[in-house]
Amino acid sequence: MDLILEILHDSLSLTGPILLCTLGGLFAYKSGVINIGLEGMMLFGGFIATLTISFTSSWVLGIITTIIMGILLGILFSFFGVTKKANFIITGFAINLLAVAVGKYALAILGTNDINVISNVVRERSDVTLWLIKDIPYLGDILSGHSLLTYLSFILIFVTSIILFKTKFGTYVRVVGENEEAARSLGIKVDKVKYLAIILGGILCGFAGYNVAVNQLASYTPDITAGTGFIAIAAIYCGQGDPKTSGLYALVFGLSRALAVNLALIIGSIAGLLDIIPYIMIVVVLSVVAIIRERKTLYRGFIHE
Repeated sequence: MDLILEILHDSLSLTGPILLCTLGGLFAYKSGVINIGLEGMMLFGGFIATLTISFTSSWVLGIITTIIMGILLGILFSFFGVTKKANFIITGFAINLLAVAVGKYALAILGTNDINVISNVVRERSDVTLWLIKDIPYLGDILSGHSLLTYLSFILIFVTSIILFKTKFGTYVRVVGENEEAARSLGIKVDKVKYLAIILGGILCGFAGYNVAVNQLASYTPDITAGTGFIAIAAIYCGQGDPKTSGLYALVFGLSRALAVNLALIIGSIAGLLDIIPYIMIVVVLSVVAIIRERKTLYRGFIHE
């Protein structure tokens, strides 16, 4: 029972960064942009946050620089992908590669293998105790004791739904994503909407990087994301761009990571093999979703004959 509770607890913590990346990429997806650079934006967020905190010992400045980095990366991606009409896939991969290169170069300059901030982040690494829930048997063990950003990531599912489906900006984003020419004919500034959607996604990805590097690991290395950005893209695809459905798939992928982490602590020397569990889960889920969609298409086609 203790193992099950630990897996469920960790699944929520590990879902946080995936969910933030998913919601960030979802804004771009809804505007007609596939942002492959989610991974790089997350890496940059974790890098700048830990670097700032290591020099200033201020988590507030860490958050501020993370937001600024997310905005700058969103502008960079948008400039090449939207203004210059470069291929979105190539632009995204360029940001991913740049993030790794910058991180490794910075570590080489600093003469260290990582940027360790464990002595600087006592306040921001402290888990939030839900005093109304913590004493409830089992439920308290699962839901209480996560970082503020983890709780925020789940709240943002509903915030994102409201923004996309209940606001003027969200309507513009969806119209642009569905038909750019129709959007232009209505007087919507298509490029501006895409810029804003991508920048908003960059900020959320930065928060995802902060969550991993500061809240979870208290250190930065160029491999801390472990494919989170690509997992987020899979969640967006499986959820067809719906915040709640995509969030559910993000939770499934978070659970698979929690299984890998906790089972690795038990089996010992071959634990490294369990690292493939999240990626096997992605393949399985994508395959199942594709099969279901194909059958629905065939069924509708049969009905209308």
